[in-house]
Amino acid sequence: MGPPLRENRTAMLFHTWTFVVFFAIFYPVYRAVKGTRLEMAWLVVASYVFYGWWNPLYLLIILYGTVVDYLIVVGMERWPRRKGWLLAASVVSNIGLLAFFKYWHFLTFNVNVVLGWAGLHCDFPAPDVMLPVGISFFTFQSMSYIIDCYRGAVERERSFLRYAAYVSLFTQLVAGPIERARNLLAQLRHDRPITWQDATDGLSLFVVGFFKKAALADYLALYVDKVYAHPSEFQAPALALATFAFAWQIYFDFAGYTDMARGLARLLGLRLMLNFNNPYLADGLGDFWNRWHISLSTWFKDYVYIPLGGNRHGKFRTHVNMALTMVISGVWHGANWTYLVWGALHAGGRVLTRELEGASFYKRRVPRIAKQIAVFTFVLVTWIFFRAPSVGDAWLILTRIAGSGWAAPMFPILALAMVLAVWLYQYVYESKARRVLELAPVRVGCTVAMIVWLAMFSAGGATKFIYFQF
Repeated sequence: MGPPLRENRTAMLFHTWTFVVFFAIFYPVYRAVKGTRLEMAWLVVASYVFYGWWNPLYLLIILYGTVVDYLIVVGMERWPRRKGWLLAASVVSNIGLLAFFKYWHFLTFNVNVVLGWAGLHCDFPAPDVMLPVGISFFTFQSMSYIIDCYRGAVERERSFLRYAAYVSLFTQLVAGPIERARNLLAQLRHDRPITWQDATDGLSLFVVGFFKKAALADYLALYVDKVYAHPSEFQAPALALATFAFAWQIYFDFAGYTDMARGLARLLGLRLMLNFNNPYLADGLGDFWNRWHISLSTWFKDYVYIPLGGNRHGKFRTHVNMALTMVISGVWHGANWTYLVWGALHAGGRVLTRELEGASFYKRRVPRIAKQIAVFTFVLVTWIFFRAPSVGDAWLILTRIAGSGWAAPMFPILALAMVLAVWLYQYVYESKARRVLELAPVRVGCTVAMIVWLAMFSAGGATKFIYFQF
């Protein structure tokens, strides 16, 4: 394991007064220029201000990637015989940025450790740089445009400003969803009036996301951070409950950001893709990855798994391709052995259960609740490696949960009750009783209750989103 890069501390967060002021200035102007030639320019300026609020110098990263990839696609159109070389140049450029900012510390640290073991004392330098917030998200979004243009799946964008708006759109710039050109860029090309439905749905989504983040994720984090900071001081009950709490914390945190991002986009007349679909109700690991971080899962499927061969070359190659994709997904999350182990565990789980999940007896005879419990338990175990500071800490937590005493832990009962209430809501949402939850009085009542809770009980200040570090 290497020392982590310094991370963002002062980015403009959706749930802060700074963002409220920013949006209050941006939105009236946006409505005034919407449908004119100034619309894309204003979107780009606002998005660059939003990102530059954290560190203006790192705007050069977005600008560099935008200019290079835009010009490469122009080159693909002019020199079609060199498309392969141009695509390779884009991939090297984008992956090179990620490798430098996300993995250079990790690589140099571990190379120096290995050389030290071999008796060679040669320290490779590691620059002290901050990890650009959300670099993986806007880089992957730009890469999807390049690859789709190479495949002929989307048309080249003629307007540089429109392409720059697609890459840097502030609503989902730093933590997704990772949008595709055929969805977001296509919407930016065609002016669409902002309807009353857009406004109400957008505000509702934002409130729901705000509640998930401020009332649920941040509240659970108080317990999770305390236990995981010093796992050796706690026994099985506290470690198990902290792991359970983290599973919901990371879901509420990331899904909350996504809901706020989608809500803000609706206020702009844009529709971003669904990124979470009740993942803890999954009845198979394949189903889980169809529900969790959908924009990233489909990205790896389309641009890693399928190019590797997908399921076109027999079961063995299919399992190898699936495993490689999951391991790469783990490495994508960060430069730490814990993420590699997390990805490898999911790779093994997918390989071992793929055929089982497709078997008719499993589909028809095994109760769905039993499958859901099994999947959730596996996901819980893997979250230990995702959250723990090191593989050693993760192993300590696992062994203590499995073998230490079970004294009564101290746990915020209110937090547990709120999690169970959300879980129950999701079960009802996926049942025949869903239409009850869609009734206007129920939706309005839930929204009002969330607003009242936030006004009365939410803590002052705002914490960053977990996925900003990726």
